[in-house]
Amino acid sequence: MPTPPKKSLGRGLGSLIGGGVTKPAAPALPVAIAASVPPALQLLELPLGSIVANPRQPRRDFDDAQIKELADSIRSEGLMQPIVVRKVKDGYELIAGERRFRAFKLIGQPTITARVVEASDASSAVLALIENLQRADLNSVDEALGFASLMRDFNLTQDAVAERLGKPRATIANSVRLLALDPDIQGFLRKGQLSAGHAKALLGVENPAHRMLVARLVIEKGLSVRATEAEVRKLGASKKGQRKQTVQTVVDDVQKRLASHFASPVSVVRKGTKGSISIPFSSDDELARLLEKIGVKL
Repeated sequence: MPTPPKKSLGRGLGSLIGGGVTKPAAPALPVAIAASVPPALQLLELPLGSIVANPRQPRRDFDDAQIKELADSIRSEGLMQPIVVRKVKDGYELIAGERRFRAFKLIGQPTITARVVEASDASSAVLALIENLQRADLNSVDEALGFASLMRDFNLTQDAVAERLGKPRATIANSVRLLALDPDIQGFLRKGQLSAGHAKALLGVENPAHRMLVARLVIEKGLSVRATEAEVRKLGASKKGQRKQTVQTVVDDVQKRLASHFASPVSVVRKGTKGSISIPFSSDDELARLLEKIGVKL
């Protein structure tokens, strides 16, 4: 039996129809995407030079080895799913398919099959984020930046973003909190050296320097999330003990200075934010002397 011919990357939609070949069924859009754009879709063979990157692309890091692997697959098997674009003033803007687009550039292919949709700026950003969220390798920082971008650029609440993306509001809130971490720790997250669970535990450390120390300890020792939480609790207990010791040191110093001033034993007792100062006396003459020191005349 003869081997069926492989798909040609240069073959456009016109050749598929004009050559008597049945037009392939367009891959179905995810429910969230289908609900965000009009049903009218167009498949076109577009020059790569007419397509510009999506300025709200949530993915910041692209693995060159994975792009090359995808390029080899496309070169061998053809493009299984078209990219998604929208018409803009000077051509087309990429919505979904950044890696496929980069792979075509790597191959040197001049054109690519694209699905053209009508989408507003907000819809375009949502679609780009959805497309990346469906892939397991989108790191937690880029995901958080995507959520934050939707809220910032389109004045959306966390509830609104959650509704558009079909996610619980708590997921959005916990994700965006990661952006409060230091840039270096965000870098660890991007590289996969720390997980989102580790990062959530690190948010419990207020001091940036201490937080970085714990983060490096986690990486060096390969600590689990639970072990990281234990380290954070241990640090908190240590700091609480240090604060208590610092307060007692101040109290002891005040007591010593008052005793020197009055030339008499003084007791300073502190309980929380309250306390008392006690100066004992053994005679009326000693009381008169203490009052004189205070500035009170009988």
